[in-house]
Amino acid sequence: MNERDKLRVLLPHWIEHNRDHAGEFRSWAEQAGQARDELLDAARLLEEATGKLEEALHRLGGALEHDHA
Repeated sequence: MNERDKLRVLLPHWIEHNRDHAGEFRSWAEQAGQARDELLDAARLLEEATGKLEEALHRLGGALEHDHA
């Protein structure tokens, strides 16, 4: 598998991972008191980064399933 195809396998995992973390940041923000705004900002920035990863995946031709066999 070449490097481009590896990215097409990895990017969907990174995208999902970022989405999970952004959701966690938002959930914790309500309990963070004076750090609430920073956690919400971090979630927003992570979502922006996720958008860039999605764009990269699209430019590479979309997701490629990894065959574990």
